[in-house]
This record gives sequence, C-alpha cells and structure tokens, in this order.
Amino acid sequence: MTEKKDDKMEKIVSLCKRRGFVFQGSDIYGGLRGTWDYGPLGVALNKNIKREWWKMFVDDREDMYGLDAAIIMNSKVWEASGHTGAGFADPMVEDLETKERFRADHLLKDNDIDAEGMSLEEIDALIAEKGIKSPKGNDLSQARQFNLMFESRIGATAGDEGKVYLRPETAQGIFVNFKNVLDSMSPKMPFGIAQVGKAFRNEIAPREFLFRVREFEQMEIEYFVKESEWEVEFEKLRLDIVAWNKHLGLSDENVREFEVPENDLAHYSKRTIDFEYNYPGKGFDELAGFAYRTDHDLKNHMEASGTTMEYIEPDGSRFIPHVLEPSFGLGRALTAVLCEAYTEDEMNGEVRTYLKLPVHLAPYRVAVSPLLKNKPQLVEKAREVFSVLKKEYGNVAWDDNGNVGKRYRRQDEIGTPYCVVIDFDTLGEENPDTKDTVTIRHRDTGEQERVSISDLIEKLK
Repeated sequence: MTEKKDDKMEKIVSLCKRRGFVFQGSDIYGGLRGTWDYGPLGVALNKNIKREWWKMFVDDREDMYGLDAAIIMNSKVWEASGHTGAGFADPMVEDLETKERFRADHLLKDNDIDAEGMSLEEIDALIAEKGIKSPKGNDLSQARQFNLMFESRIGATAGDEGKVYLRPETAQGIFVNFKNVLDSMSPKMPFGIAQVGKAFRNEIAPREFLFRVREFEQMEIEYFVKESEWEVEFEKLRLDIVAWNKHLGLSDENVREFEVPENDLAHYSKRTIDFEYNYPGKGFDELAGFAYRTDHDLKNHMEASGTTMEYIEPDGSRFIPHVLEPSFGLGRALTAVLCEAYTEDEMNGEVRTYLKLPVHLAPYRVAVSPLLKNKPQLVEKAREVFSVLKKEYGNVAWDDNGNVGKRYRRQDEIGTPYCVVIDFDTLGEENPDTKDTVTIRHRDTGEQERVSISDLIEKLK
C-alpha cells in the first residue's frame, strides 16, 4: 500500500491523540506551542522505553552508576559549562509587523539554504539578498543570538543573586556530582554515570510534533575513561547504541550513523556521531548523539569551583578523566518507535491500522475480554483470567467495550500483541473438552488459537 510519507506522520499524530498516547499541552485553552502531554498509553510506552534503556545500560552492567540530579542548579554551573554564552544560542529574527520570532536558520533552510556555522552578519546578508520574508510576508529584523535557557528566580532574592535556570541538559548534573560518586562508590576506571530526567530549552520556534519541544526527557550517560583508551571505549559504546536501536525494533534501513564533520563539531567535542532515524515526511534526522567530550567539562568545573576532579589510581597517579557521552532523547525515541511500528494492511476486505510494537515495549502485553459483557458467567471467568495475567505481567487491559471485532481493531491500534477472549467454550457447557480453554488472537497476523488457561502464561511468553 503506497502513501505519502507526510500522510503517514499525520496519521500517527492523529492516532496518538485518538488512542491516548500524546495530547497537545494545555489543549482546552488552545494549546501551548512546544509542549505535549503524554496520555495513559504514552506514559506506559515511555515507561517501557526507559525501563529497557536502564536495564541495558545500567542494570546489566557492572561499570554504570545511577544518578538523579536536581533540575534547578547553581547558576555558576551554567557559567562554567559555557551555556550562558553565545555557544548555547540560536540566531533569531523578528517579524517587524507582528513581532513574532523565528529561527533564522530555519527560515533559510525553508529556502534551501544551509546556515550551519554562519555568522549573524552572513545570515543578515543572505536574508537581504534572497528577499526572505517572515511566514506572514513581512520584513524581518536583523538576526541576533537568543539564549535557549529558561530563566527563573529562587526564593525572595532580587537581582542577579537570585537568578537560576531550568537545566537545558542533564549532563552537567552528572559532572558536578563526579567527585561525590568517586568518594561514595570508589568506581574502577572506566565507568559511567547514567541519568534519566527532564531538560528544558526555550525554543524560538518549536515544531515537528515531539521532535523539537521546550520540555523533554533525556536518557544520558557520561562515561569516564583514560585519554589513551577513548577510541577503544568509544567503539564499544557505539556498538551498544547500535544494539539499543535494534532493541527498540528500529530497522537497519531506517537508521544510519552520521559522522559529524570536524568543522561542525561542538566546541567541547573531538568526535561526534549522530544516530539518525528516517522520520516520515522529514527524512533522516537525529535520534541520539554520541560525543567524545575530552576532559572539557571536568576541567572547567575544576577551575571554576576549586574542587578537584582528578581520578586517583591505586599507584597514586592522578589525571582528569576524558568523557564519552551517549545522549538519547526520549521523545525522539518514542516517535521513532511509533513511526516504525505504524502499519496498514488489509484484513477481511478492510484496511486495518495497527502498531507493530515489540512485546517488551507495548503499553499492554495482552487484553482480556468476555465474549459478551451481559453474561455474568463469562464476565466472572474472564475476570479470573484477567487477575491471573495482571499478577504475572502487570500491563494487562480489560476490554469489554463493543463487539469482539471492534475490540480487536482498538487493541491493534494500541499495539497490544495478544487478545484473550473467554467464550462459552471456556465454560465447557456444550463440550467438556474445551472447558478452561480460551482463544488467543495474534495482533500481527490476526490468527487465532485455542489454549488451555493453565498454559496461558507460558504461551504468552
């Protein structure tokens, strides 16, 4: 079945709202750009992605330690890390009539011009030369740098003394706790510190669903190594990221590695690979980043705070570790998973939509239904089966809304791998041989099979 990729993304966004994955933030008040609320199924899918990530990168390893740093940090952290300067800013222009603000590089990109690495003066010259206007057709102001951090005030302190920021990344919370982890855990080199948490960026023009938002969640690792060993450890972690993408169910043809050119590297990076996913209607764009940050961050915090960030070897030798940083955006991972899973086929002469989610990521592993909800004996037996499966798996749905066909279609769109139906054969009133058996219906094929209740848990594994 052929379709435009743009149409596919629109269908996914529509499904997300209809089935309770993602809602527009502040929806009843007309929404708030760049904010999205996760509904019941979005929360479940997010939780499963985070659980699997933590298991793969932390629990299954001996060299990783967890952390959950505060969102609001001392403003000196962001001065030392360079986030208060021009390095953490986007070029912004303003519609001179409406006063709306836009990313200057986005406007140039919409006109097939790559503004990567351009100065503000070069951007202004191109806007004038090409006659680029705002989306409303009005003249634009000159470009200026716009810092992406959200400012706030702490306590009752006035002036700069009380100025704080919502963290724009989780990484700095790890760096400032480096010595605390050293002192409390005595880790052996190499080792990593992992964190999952919210970050905030005051995007000038948020867009593209969950791809570019003002509030997002990161799954991030800072992996500390000896400088002489960074290349070996880099390759090990690169392969771990490849394995993670496969664990998400992402196909090889939809994922690629982009080696960031030296002239485009961030100031702290000596090598960066962007793992990109082929998003419908957008093409390949960043899914995760993997950077060799050298000793830039620890050295800066050591100089700014006066606290040593050295690692002491058993022989007494000291050095500032170098850092490898795999960084994953949870919203982008969820979007990629949904895009990969979204499938249309034909079943019983009708177009069917379903999410072909891996079993370990699906919001519900199984849905349990009585054939008829107005037959107490069927409902009672279905409740017994539901309770057994709920105790075993946790993420089990009860669904008695509409006829069985409609339930199947609903669970298909949700991505539930299996539906279990309790019918009159389960009660064994006409045929004792079918007593205490149920029907399992498989999402991907629509096939059904009869299974004994006593074998159900093993079968669903």
